[in-house]
Amino acid sequence: MTALHTGIPDQGGRPLPLPETQSTHGEEGLRPNAMLDVGWGRLLFGPSFASPQELAHELLNETPGRRDIALYVDAPQLVLAEAPSELFLDPSLIFRRQLHREERLPQSAPGIWVRALTTRSDIGAINRLYTSRHMVPVDPQQVWRQRNSPAVIYLVAEDERTGEVIGSAIGVDHVEAFGDEYGGSSLWCLAVDPQSPMSGAGQSLVNYLIDYYAQRQRRFIDLSVLHDNHTAIGLYQKLGFEQVTGFVIKKKNQINEKLFADTTDLARLNPYARIIVDEARRRGIGVEVLDYAAGIFKLRYAGHEMLCRESLTELTGGVAMTWCQDKVLTLRRLASVGLRVPQQRTAGDRDADIAFMEEFDSVVVKPATSEQGRGISMNITTPEELDAAIALAEREGGHVVIEEFCTGQDLRIIVIGYRVVAAAIRKPAEVVGDGSSTIAQLIERQSARRAAATGGESRIPVDAETRRCLELQGLTLESVLDKDQAVSVRRTANLHTGGTIHDVTGQLHPALREAAETAARALRIPVVGLDFLVPTPAGSEYVVIEANERPGLANHEPQPTAQRFVDLLFPLTT
Repeated sequence: MTALHTGIPDQGGRPLPLPETQSTHGEEGLRPNAMLDVGWGRLLFGPSFASPQELAHELLNETPGRRDIALYVDAPQLVLAEAPSELFLDPSLIFRRQLHREERLPQSAPGIWVRALTTRSDIGAINRLYTSRHMVPVDPQQVWRQRNSPAVIYLVAEDERTGEVIGSAIGVDHVEAFGDEYGGSSLWCLAVDPQSPMSGAGQSLVNYLIDYYAQRQRRFIDLSVLHDNHTAIGLYQKLGFEQVTGFVIKKKNQINEKLFADTTDLARLNPYARIIVDEARRRGIGVEVLDYAAGIFKLRYAGHEMLCRESLTELTGGVAMTWCQDKVLTLRRLASVGLRVPQQRTAGDRDADIAFMEEFDSVVVKPATSEQGRGISMNITTPEELDAAIALAEREGGHVVIEEFCTGQDLRIIVIGYRVVAAAIRKPAEVVGDGSSTIAQLIERQSARRAAATGGESRIPVDAETRRCLELQGLTLESVLDKDQAVSVRRTANLHTGGTIHDVTGQLHPALREAAETAARALRIPVVGLDFLVPTPAGSEYVVIEANERPGLANHEPQPTAQRFVDLLFPLTT
């Protein structure tokens, strides 16, 4: 059984029917009360427990913050009857693949290397993946202790170009772990980095485990997935898995809540509202959604109410909103308190606009009041490009800003309660060639992966700016990239135009932290996302280019943005 996590919390494994024919594996026989700690919780092998009472009792001993899973439960109703208010039947589909030692599967996808965990940093990379997928992280010490155990194998998929870990999976040998007489194995917690431009990591990990357990003479490999995860189900069926019946039982907890509680309406919220609502509900704060499409909701606790639109609250005043929404006013205010900002002017006089561009060699053109990267053109160097960029920005409405083009990494810093909580480098969308696909095809695939991973929030647009970005590199949408050749397809790093986000909170230089907190105080805004351009987040050099009065807190995991946000609104619930 496995949990395939693709952005949905806690898709744990479920029990499957045992094969009718007993194998010769498991010479020592079934161990009583057999359990295996895999790092995020325990797998309890149902057939090894003498009674439903014993199995229920063990499930109720679950450690807080972990999730235990009882597998192959023959009579789930009897186990549930022992604690009906505390246990629940897990609602997933079970899939099984028969294994054949002589079978040879395709090697890993191009550019991907699948290997067993070897270093402590691998565990950190696995937990970063788990956190990004809203999964329960593993206990590093537990995983390190059993990294060479014959009962469990921890796999990582590595991007051969960069050395980054972009996928992970866990395999469990039922014979070694439980004394299973039927020669089974299972796949757990398949997780793939939604920001990686590489494709095929998930399939490579699954194929590796299929081959691994076939060579160990196991008879089958099991997994499970939520019934509505059609992408995962399609992958498994493609790899030869067939649905079977079976039952798994878990203890009710915050991790599993969506599987046993009615959260259908909350699922209609976008990720930026949902992360706040989930944290509020975890603390017992009342939630009333007023507008699902806009992400507007009311929080109530101990007679105190707060109206929110995602991370924008009644604590943000009208003047602060004005300062943040108009990019001209933003930089003017920040410059007045001594912060470094780019030079800019409001477009309107063509000769003066061209003279400004020539003074700085290159400029950025953007709508003064738009967000999410709409209407922005980067690195404009000719009058013709300037005219086209201004026309593009004007279509967003309002006045247009021409700004000195500053180089550097795009750094977003989140400030809550006038204290820095998170920082992340945002990278423009890129695609990686496979030697046969056009850039247009690569963009389509990468955009689909980004949209699936972000609830539709991140897509790569194919527009004039994308074409211009490619032209500057001597490419077109019909160009075919060499295998492993990486190409940026946008100049801006906004999430909504396919950009990716990489946490650097631990690397942030004190000068950048101080500048961000100074900016928040100057704008008199308690929750804000500030955009910097920096040579490196570990250095002191910067320019501030924008302030976002409604930053997306869901983009900064594993940092506790939602927790600090709710702390600010309801300090008594901390």
